[in-house]
Amino acid sequence: MLQRKRAKILIGMVLGALWGVVLVGGPQWLGVKYIPTPVALPFAFVAPGLFLAAVIGFLAQRRFFDDNIIDGEPFAIGSPNEIAQRVLTNSVEQLVLALAIWPLAAVSLGGAVAISLGLGFAAMRVLFWIGYLVSPPMRALGFAGTFYPTLVAAIWSIWVWV
Repeated sequence: MLQRKRAKILIGMVLGALWGVVLVGGPQWLGVKYIPTPVALPFAFVAPGLFLAAVIGFLAQRRFFDDNIIDGEPFAIGSPNEIAQRVLTNSVEQLVLALAIWPLAAVSLGGAVAISLGLGFAAMRVLFWIGYLVSPPMRALGFAGTFYPTLVAAIWSIWVWV
């Protein structure tokens, strides 16, 4: 049983790493026109911000209509609400990492890369949430598809500067 979980997680990790290479390299390989960093960075963070707003809104709506949690009580473990809270927590962690690295990527690799990272972030966070609801090991692709692109952007950016 654990081996199957690990295999699913490993597949998600590998696909997430490949997704990272595509997101970072894609704009360059496709010859996307240069987008200035001051223009690109705000757009890069819009999609991730909208995803956070969706999860926050989901949780707020759930609390408003449920007398058992309206006053901020903890969610039942394993419930869709508790899973959404986990998704929100991990998404904030991932976004803080992005805030630390994407500006360097935008300056060194171009603004289109930052926008690509932002759109990919939002898409993978949706997959992370769905995967978490379906089966916890299935969240691996969404996690890796958010984490590895930021890591690839960091390494690629440092490589460009060195």
